[in-house]
Amino acid sequence: MEKSILKKLSPGLRKHIITNTASKTNRTAGIHAHTSKAKSPVSTYAMETLQHLNGGSTLSAALWLKDHLARGGKLVVTLAGALSSFQIGVMLAELIRQGKVHLISATGANHEESYYRYVAHSHYAYIPRYTELTPEQEAELRDAGLRRITDTFLPEDESVRIMEPHLLKMWKEAEKKGERYFPHEYFRRLFAAGLIKPDTGANQADCWTYAAYEKNIPIVIPGFEDSTMGNIFESYTYDGKYRTDDGPRLNQNIMKSGLEYMHLMYEWYMEESKKSPIAFLQLGGGIAADFPICVVPSLKHDLKVKKVRDWAGFIEIGSSPMSYGSYSGAGGKEKITWDKLSTESYFQIIQSDVTVVFPWIAAVLLGL
Repeated sequence: MEKSILKKLSPGLRKHIITNTASKTNRTAGIHAHTSKAKSPVSTYAMETLQHLNGGSTLSAALWLKDHLARGGKLVVTLAGALSSFQIGVMLAELIRQGKVHLISATGANHEESYYRYVAHSHYAYIPRYTELTPEQEAELRDAGLRRITDTFLPEDESVRIMEPHLLKMWKEAEKKGERYFPHEYFRRLFAAGLIKPDTGANQADCWTYAAYEKNIPIVIPGFEDSTMGNIFESYTYDGKYRTDDGPRLNQNIMKSGLEYMHLMYEWYMEESKKSPIAFLQLGGGIAADFPICVVPSLKHDLKVKKVRDWAGFIEIGSSPMSYGSYSGAGGKEKITWDKLSTESYFQIIQSDVTVVFPWIAAVLLGL
């Protein structure tokens, strides 16, 4: 593009335009020959091919995060949907081990499903053509005890029911001693005490909760009640008129609450941000993301803390479009109005499937 044309544009508009002359591509051979000689062939392939639209946004986000971490920045990752059942741990656990993730906020389901993969991996089954199922076939799956998560069946007997007795014992002991813990702290004892073992078909290195346990990084679980094990715990704490069995009864106060998770976030964010800018990578939408990102405006406006470091950057991968007040589809600019981001924060919204986009970002961060 002629520079004379660019000069006709306002400075604010001009800064957003990248010309072909600014391209870093300098290869003379085809893409295969170029990447086969590279020390990091996957990252090199990404650099050469992810140029436009969602691909370009993905590469931009990956390179920004890589630079952010290289400069000593820290990263919060949030997990929505059923990403643990979809084996996100293969990538996420390695990022944790390499010190590239510093706190995880996950739905109760994503947290517990990482454990389920750990103990029952070989018992999982798949149905790729799930969209073709009839309601009658879905009922048939239900009656057979096959719990479908999109294209994946969670093996309840080999996972949930294996872990439940161990957790129930912990809960009873906490009640007896008058102790209280966060949901993830009870689960971590399953690893610490050697109460569960990896399934014969599982790779322990692919379990992100195990990697987080080894690195002792914080896990936040907003809305723990909205999960299978959360439902089970709720049933143990209910003693109302519809309770007809003689099963265990527990005091609900042995489980620390979402309020206390936010207190954890207050203290973690203020301490960690003293020396390091903190970025936010949202995988999917919902409470797993909205809960922790609110720590900054809450510190500013609710606790009246005078000096609070803004989120350094915000990257979201999700399939929810921006429409009618949906949090999951809200753009970065909207978050500025809520003081969740500043005008200086980097932000990138990638409207796509996390299982397609995140592997590219992980590959770049891991130098593959």
